[in-house]
Amino acid sequence: MNILKNTPSSLESNSGLLVKGVHRRSFLKWAGGTAAATSLILTGCKEDDPVIVAGEVNFGTGDNAVLNYAYALEQLEAAFYQRVIESQFSGITADERSLLTDIRDHEMAHREFFKAALGVNAIGGLEVDFSSIDFSKRESVLNAAKTFEDLGVAAYNGAGRFLTSPDLLAIAGKIVSVEARHAAYIRDLINNGTFADSTVIDANGLEMSKEPSAVLMAAAPFIKTKINAGTLA
Repeated sequence: MNILKNTPSSLESNSGLLVKGVHRRSFLKWAGGTAAATSLILTGCKEDDPVIVAGEVNFGTGDNAVLNYAYALEQLEAAFYQRVIESQFSGITADERSLLTDIRDHEMAHREFFKAALGVNAIGGLEVDFSSIDFSKRESVLNAAKTFEDLGVAAYNGAGRFLTSPDLLAIAGKIVSVEARHAAYIRDLINNGTFADSTVIDANGLEMSKEPSAVLMAAAPFIKTKINAGTLA
């Protein structure tokens, strides 16, 4: 059963703007048109602090800082899954290829959504470093995917409290639910039945969250670009 096929295919704000069918066949068209309108709604055409300071990436302030934080993580995930599909590991099955391609497309959609929503306030493209990952080996790829997906879910849960816009919080909730589906699938590929074990779910049945500083520290080995997230830490 393809658990990813049932994920929500829209990103919606309370303004009434609805972006439908965000998947690999339609996203590029969407990103070129509707996303521009989304940018105006979510950012209010308001410029924020410069995002490049002394050779490092700065997330800015306020809701833009949270969006750039999410955008940075989505850049990392999208780049990883693009590489996974370009350099498929030995022994990959047809089902694995299909589902990992779906995940790649979801991450690319998330990345482009945040880029469009931020507009002029978006950070630049991050330089990634996947030298520690052997993309020819299933175990190496899936363990890296587990790291990125678990980290992504924990990051969204930890950063939600910084958002002041109800519209943005609603969208973040929709995205993190998709990330959680990814995480569950990857975990079960590695070891069936570990989709919600005690390393990610606490004794109260709640998903664990991480502060931005902890998330960026964990992601640091995979990102060459220097990041200043002082406004979120």
